[in-house]
Amino acid sequence: MTQRTNGRPDPEPGPAMLLRGVSKKYGELRALNSLDFEVGRGEVFGLLGPNGAGKTTLVEILEGHIAPTTGTVEVLGMDPMKAGASVRDRLGVVPQKASFELYLTVREHIALFGGYYSRSYPVDEVIELVGLEAKRNTRTGRLSGGQQRRLDLALALVGDPDVVFLDEPTTGLDIEARDRCWETVGALRAVGKTVLITTHNMDEAQRLCDRVAVLHEGNVAAIGEPQALLPDERGGTISYRDGGAGTSALPPELAQRARETAGRVLLHTTEMTRDLNELTQWAVRSGVELPDLQVRRPELEELYLSILADRERSTQRNGVLS
Repeated sequence: MTQRTNGRPDPEPGPAMLLRGVSKKYGELRALNSLDFEVGRGEVFGLLGPNGAGKTTLVEILEGHIAPTTGTVEVLGMDPMKAGASVRDRLGVVPQKASFELYLTVREHIALFGGYYSRSYPVDEVIELVGLEAKRNTRTGRLSGGQQRRLDLALALVGDPDVVFLDEPTTGLDIEARDRCWETVGALRAVGKTVLITTHNMDEAQRLCDRVAVLHEGNVAAIGEPQALLPDERGGTISYRDGGAGTSALPPELAQRARETAGRVLLHTTEMTRDLNELTQWAVRSGVELPDLQVRRPELEELYLSILADRERSTQRNGVLS
């Protein structure tokens, strides 16, 4: 993939995306609450968060589909709600769910979308990029779900956008197609494109993103480089299959940081050796088995879960105090 410059000015200075005090309300429901951050040009930026965290609302504001209730938004130095075609000509979007002209072939579909932009990549180059060479003359309605997801990506890229929005781009893809998508994101970074990814896939965020923002109930709970946000190398997760004892019988210091999920007890730790020693000594003293005991290094999922747990505890404390 090569960068094209014909038909558009050289990139302007300043961030690719800027938010200052951005809030969004739907009646009494506050979907976003005073967001302040920037996304640099050429950066791959990830948005993480559970359903209802505000990810979709934020992306729709950045794409210019809805206006914030308060605050300032800029994409490529323009207000996406006011700039109209000037900004949309420079955006590529892979939505969560797309609709197609089912009787057009893959090649016809990409060529149609390419005509909407002031500049575009050659259709066959885009087809090769997303791995649909064998399906170029197949009608869209005959593609599998994973192949349609690849076509989504092709339609987003054919206009040679400066900013690409990928809303859970690997949902429904097999491992080969997922890896191809990840390679494509790497190619976009290499030619200086700005990419914003929403994902529930922690491995995906950790592999692809220069920085991530964790959203929770419309707030930015954490933002930064994935590795910088993770606990230090002494930490991680200790887990074992719950044999019925649960977490209540654990030593108090461990019980405070342990939780039960999907039939397992998970213990988040910043002192792996010390806590593992305390856990196993307690198990021996108490005659408790720790079946399928596992120790894992810190990953973005641990960060995500610990942030949500911290915010929920804070909410509960505030609720009690109020």
